[in-house]
Amino acid sequence: MPTTSDKAVRHWFITGASSGLGRHLTRHVLQRGDRVTATARRPEALADLRAEHEDRLVVEALDLSRQADVEEVVGRTLRAGAVDVVVNNAGYGVLGATEEMTPEQIREQVEVLLLAPMLITRAFLGPMREQGGGRIIQVTSMGGQIALPAGSAYHAGKWGLEGFTESVSGEVADFDVRLTLVEPGGTRTGFVSALHRTEESAAYRDSAVGRMRRQVENADDSVLIGDPARLAAAIYDTTRDPNPPLRLALGPDTYEAVRAALTERLAALEAQRDLAASVAFTR
Repeated sequence: MPTTSDKAVRHWFITGASSGLGRHLTRHVLQRGDRVTATARRPEALADLRAEHEDRLVVEALDLSRQADVEEVVGRTLRAGAVDVVVNNAGYGVLGATEEMTPEQIREQVEVLLLAPMLITRAFLGPMREQGGGRIIQVTSMGGQIALPAGSAYHAGKWGLEGFTESVSGEVADFDVRLTLVEPGGTRTGFVSALHRTEESAAYRDSAVGRMRRQVENADDSVLIGDPARLAAAIYDTTRDPNPPLRLALGPDTYEAVRAALTERLAALEAQRDLAASVAFTR
């Protein structure tokens, strides 16, 4: 039986395919000759790709905050045939202080960024194990390794997905089901301009949250250095790697930010060595 990485034509399942990185990846995969089941809240946005690749592209309307719809679409996809590569890509961010967020904003952010990828991953694990392997790509961001003010719900979803994926990776490695966390930096996908914003409160206007809000409001995609087409190609290539990394940092800003965060975290841990040892039983 051919492995996922050496099959001539593979079947991909990609969420959030109507725009941004998801659309670039869907186009790249189709151009390489593979098949795609693409999900989107606005399936009509994929009409051009569907017309061009009608025999290899299936488009499903899907709102990841609707659990029943997620189960229905995944079930229909699996009944149609084996899936070799799953890409949990869909997402968005909420910008604002935690105190300003409504319970609905927090709940939906975590449902889309964490719960939906968990359920989708779980649904494909059994079939991939039984077919002898598969690849699951979790698109997080450098926000899965670092955290900034005004993005608490977003970071909760991304950090949670990182921990979930690392655990599952160990569970299914023996079955050649490989998981990779893709961590892009700032990329020209329209993500920043599409951020959901809380209603700003006077208390936070001049705080770190307010400064972050002003910075985002004055930014545009032209200052971002990540090329989504190159990211798509890198993701495709890692699914062909027989020994893919657990984490794939894409972007010089990701590399620098994550390196600085890990260095600082390690230094803080080393400073607590004696305290950590002090709470153990003594003989």
